[in-house]
Amino acid sequence: MSIYEVAQKAGVSIATVSRVINNSSSVRPETRERVEAALKELNYRPNAIARSLVVNATNTIGILASDVRDSYYANAIYILEQEFLKLGYHVILCNTGGGLDKRKRYIGLLLEKKVDGMVLVGSIFKEKNGNAHILDASAVVPVVMLNSSLEGDNIYSVVCDDRTGVSKVVENLAQQGHKEMAYVYDVDSFSGLAKLQGFTDGMNSMGLPIHPEWIIQTESGLNGGRQAMARLEELKASCTAIITSEDILAAGILKGLTAKGIKVPDDMAVFGYNDSIIAECTKPELSSVDNKVGDLARKAAGILYQVLKGKEVPHRNIIVPELVFRESCQREKI
Repeated sequence: MSIYEVAQKAGVSIATVSRVINNSSSVRPETRERVEAALKELNYRPNAIARSLVVNATNTIGILASDVRDSYYANAIYILEQEFLKLGYHVILCNTGGGLDKRKRYIGLLLEKKVDGMVLVGSIFKEKNGNAHILDASAVVPVVMLNSSLEGDNIYSVVCDDRTGVSKVVENLAQQGHKEMAYVYDVDSFSGLAKLQGFTDGMNSMGLPIHPEWIIQTESGLNGGRQAMARLEELKASCTAIITSEDILAAGILKGLTAKGIKVPDDMAVFGYNDSIIAECTKPELSSVDNKVGDLARKAAGILYQVLKGKEVPHRNIIVPELVFRESCQREKI
């Protein structure tokens, strides 16, 4: 039984349940009665840690990521852990998967464990609607969102300017002489939508035509790239450059192009995103946008530490990405 389930039963936030457990005077009597009834009905017995949820520090930070197998998340988590260890904090890692309910449960679990703060890694944690669980958690501990953003008094964000990153890719490819481009992406997350907008921005700024049917949303992973390439072939797309939201999608596209005997970059330029290890493992090696995951993670750790020490820090912090050129497109301007 978790604090999250108690909150659901009582129809209140996790933060409110925490206040009742800690006998806070800021809870209305009728709300307290409802929570206490839920605690009794569910036979919930908070442990000593949960009882001191808003009283003492444990020097523990909760880190949540949707998929620790992903190289982007794995790199961010590794750096976050190293930074927090240097600052004297231990880390609890939660691999949440993509489901909202599981993410809510893990946030409740971390509050039960009385973490001093949380870092949410990745833009998947921001929902289009229904972010109350994050706001509730921030009423108890400070929350830092890495590469996502949400308004809240105790919520801080560190984001890469993905919109500008993709826009600059378009501009560079246009300067190489490419007039028609396709864009392939997987998820419409906070970051995913920013990248998509960057593609539109870049095409408009360079006065290039946008073909909506060449903007393809596909499944995540290598196979998603292959599927997108097959779709472009079905459409008989005359594009000479393909930009993707993730390196793994670009790798799938490169495989599709190679299978068809299409030469990269002579016949088709390909540009990825994340500058992951995948970019150096493809043949040809993949040009990509470095979204500075190391800088993002170090900044996120530093911000949370400063907040815990009572210092004022900006709620929104932006990191500028960098274009990394390899073999899958030309670098020289034409």
